[in-house]
Amino acid sequence: MSELPRLYADHLARDRRRSVHTVRAYEATATRLCGFLTQHWGEAIDRAALAKADTADLRAFLAQRRGEGLTNASAARELSAVRGFLAFATGEGTTPRLKGPRVKKGVPRPISPDEAVALADDVADDASEPWIGARDLAVLLLLYGAGLRVAEALSLTGAVLPLGATLSVTGKRDKTRIVPLLPQVREAVEAYVALSPYGTARDAPIFRGAKGGPLSPRLVRRAVQGARVRLSLPDRTTPHALRHSFATHLLGRGADLRALQELLGHASLSSTQVYTQVDAAHLLDVYRNAHPRA
Repeated sequence: MSELPRLYADHLARDRRRSVHTVRAYEATATRLCGFLTQHWGEAIDRAALAKADTADLRAFLAQRRGEGLTNASAARELSAVRGFLAFATGEGTTPRLKGPRVKKGVPRPISPDEAVALADDVADDASEPWIGARDLAVLLLLYGAGLRVAEALSLTGAVLPLGATLSVTGKRDKTRIVPLLPQVREAVEAYVALSPYGTARDAPIFRGAKGGPLSPRLVRRAVQGARVRLSLPDRTTPHALRHSFATHLLGRGADLRALQELLGHASLSSTQVYTQVDAAHLLDVYRNAHPRA
């Protein structure tokens, strides 16, 4: 098998500063494409071979992948990874032109402020030990009160302590942004730090698992899922929904779209504009439910 997928992964991590998950997924796609073309053409795959890949070859590859059960959204991501790999291997602007499947853009589904607070409190109350409850409360309040992604919250180290009025966060592609910290959020983190049995070394993660290792996002999702069931909240109530709620509620209170883009760490304003659809949908729901002529 060609070593090009590995070189592509190195390029994504080093030069494009893509996340570990993106690098892993794109390398897997590149490996699948090379394997498919090896069988399809009956020859070894190198840069020269990839340069002759045409639209029909890519369509055949995607057809095979769709036969394995890929949805439109997954097929679109697969095609994006293929284009990036071919551009890397053969030179920019030489990739075959192939229209991807149509993907309906989903609108973020936030939860109400009362539900967000109830969720965080329930997760904390259900914890096996006080310090774990304080930890979970602090993490969830960082998602809802500061708009952090789960990975961003869990990657915070002792270097951010002591906390002030703002917090420096490193997000996707190592982009750093400054977010304000509400007093309630700061107090929750400080309460956890005071109870944590593992200390707060500057180069170590603040949020630890029960055995002292870095807290896993999977444990956060599991805790939220349990609270969602106990509180009879909708299935859309996930840790990431708290970040959606942060954005939607700020926009509903008149926040500027550009300022919201900075707070969320979006590279493109179009990623932030989706929340205007959420707010409009909420207003329509209020109208339909409350207006006597609706």
